Amino acid sequence: MKNKKLKLSNELVQKNADGFNESNNPESKKLIFPSGFLWGASTAAHQVEGNMKNNWTKWEKENAERLVKEAKTKWQPWQQKKFPEMFEPKNYISGQACDQYHRYEEDFDIVKKLNHNAHRFSIEWSRIEPEEGRFDEKEIKHYRKVIQALRARGIEPFVTLWHWTNPQWIEEMGGPTNKKFIFYFARFAELMAREFFGLVNFWLTINEPTSVISASYISGIWPPQKRNPLIALKVYKILSQAHNQAYETIHSVSQNVQVGFANVLVYLNPVNKSSILDRLTVKIGNYFANRKFLNMTDGYNDFLTLQYYFHFDVAFLATNNNKNEVVSDLGWEVYPEGIYHLLKNLGKYNLPIYITENGLADAEDEKREKFIKDSLLWTHRAINEGIDVRGYFYWSLIDNFEWDKGFWPRFGLVEINYKTQERKIRSSALEYAKICQENTVKI
Repeated sequence: MKNKKLKLSNELVQKNADGFNESNNPESKKLIFPSGFLWGASTAAHQVEGNMKNNWTKWEKENAERLVKEAKTKWQPWQQKKFPEMFEPKNYISGQACDQYHRYEEDFDIVKKLNHNAHRFSIEWSRIEPEEGRFDEKEIKHYRKVIQALRARGIEPFVTLWHWTNPQWIEEMGGPTNKKFIFYFARFAELMAREFFGLVNFWLTINEPTSVISASYISGIWPPQKRNPLIALKVYKILSQAHNQAYETIHSVSQNVQVGFANVLVYLNPVNKSSILDRLTVKIGNYFANRKFLNMTDGYNDFLTLQYYFHFDVAFLATNNNKNEVVSDLGWEVYPEGIYHLLKNLGKYNLPIYITENGLADAEDEKREKFIKDSLLWTHRAINEGIDVRGYFYWSLIDNFEWDKGFWPRFGLVEINYKTQERKIRSSALEYAKICQENTVKI
């Protein structure tokens, strides 16, 4: 299967000539995207489904009080004032989350209403295989209904198999620090491919491997909180091999599906371009953050993905010198231009590209519309310059549980009232819906 490139349908690969000739600069008033472009949003099971039993749910309960205490120094005064819920232990426990396990049809009706033609979600491994070798038919049936509900609404499913959470039995054996993870994950991937044969065309094996490597094994802020660079290097190897094996097993079931992984990339720029040390720092950062995992999975991807949130102006021994003229509720710099540069870099691999996450925390919905349009402006510029981008998924469809930060960051196109579980479509979502419907961004 190595170096195999599968041919997508003519509908997906056909280019809209008018769209590509519309403009060669980011000042165009009307940007038309390629015919067959996929528009959607993304979610992850642990963040929206509720009532999980995995390594994260165990960790949340053990660390909620600590995270409350750390919030007093971790977040700026304006953030603490705006989001006082960060000082409540329950904020850090996923619990019922958005109850999407029971409300997925309601949410997919919203997806349809918002004119999305694709949707990315994840299957929770701990539901499917709660104990080693015991596969829960009830949960397999549940996810089959989820996929069929999307298909019934004319929405293309993008299915992620590992979005950071482990069944507890996998965690107890060391998670992705244990070579056995490769076998067990590939077996799980093969089972899902068999169970949902003919229903899923796009599989994403692993979500943001470098995020896990960094947060779990370098900074040590996520479970299992093991700060050890040698373990981090080991996890690079095991997760890349797990992806490669899953790629093979999925294709052993079906030659016609597309397999990749969800890849977060960081746009790094030297503060002083004439400084050898600044440029060297960027080069090292690019290798570990952006290139290493791609190199280790070379030949085992039918498409590439981009998940973009971060830009850093980098100086030697100082990795963040951003101007931060516009920031999200999390204090992350809003820098849409970075998506263009990262797409241009990915274009060198000569594979189709899907933007599978791109979003910001914005509880008041003041910046989201402009953020989406600006991000798509720079995406369109990359397409105009020959980069084969075939889809865009905003993160996230709905507000959700944001891991060690809990519920206060609001990324959703749809607002969630966590007390009543009421869904409320934000105005930015309606503007994005127009883009999806018209396949065009008007700026």
